[in-house]
Amino acid sequence: MGDLGVAVVIEDDVDVRNLLDAVLQQAGFEVHSAGNGRDGVDVARQRQANVITLDVGLPDIDGFEVLRRIRQFSDAYIVMLTGRGEELDTITALQGGADDYIVKPFRPRELRARITAMLRRPRVASGASDQADATSTAGAGASGSRRGTVLQHNGLALDTETRTVALRGTPLGLTRSEFDLLHELLKGTGAVRTRSDLVRVVRGEYYGEDTYISEADERAVEVHIGNLRRKLREDPQDPRWLVTVRGVGYRLAPKRAE
Repeated sequence: MGDLGVAVVIEDDVDVRNLLDAVLQQAGFEVHSAGNGRDGVDVARQRQANVITLDVGLPDIDGFEVLRRIRQFSDAYIVMLTGRGEELDTITALQGGADDYIVKPFRPRELRARITAMLRRPRVASGASDQADATSTAGAGASGSRRGTVLQHNGLALDTETRTVALRGTPLGLTRSEFDLLHELLKGTGAVRTRSDLVRVVRGEYYGEDTYISEADERAVEVHIGNLRRKLREDPQDPRWLVTVRGVGYRLAPKRAE
């Protein structure tokens, strides 16, 4: 096995597949590949993939269906690749459980940087036993306050050390991007974060201050925020945690008496 584990490439274009194989091998993965969706699902299951690159336009079943099937048995990091840049594709991919979405032609250096950023910030554990530190202080409700590594706000507790989140003692299963965005807003204690700011939170070190932020990047952040709101069961008319600042970005809602 490679130093970083197993990567699976699901791509029907031979040239692109060979390029992805080379990029991931150079990054330190043991790489396996498949030229269609059904084979890709089987390889991902058999090889217990840590990272998967998944083409949307496959010859048998489309990448969104492959994504759905893989998510039934795997929490691997999945990066969707497509020749189309439609907003609906981005929304469908992220809501279906993809971790990232890149439009072809892509830059190998960018792909590698995005995967490196994902691996640097592990997935949030969702099991109850992993939530012990966060749930023990979930009821305090102090805006932006810390007890050790725990940030709390209106019954929500986020532990930065264990990367776990609980709402009034109930564990929440968040993706890496959802956790990072929530953490950024909680530690801001009400300061507005622009969409560009939050794109850099999700993308990691690759997106510096002078990097161009596209509409697709900002739309992806909106999708992640929408997913967060659903998991928090946020009332859009009376938000307790995530407030939209129209035309700018997002901020943390004011503290409430519990």
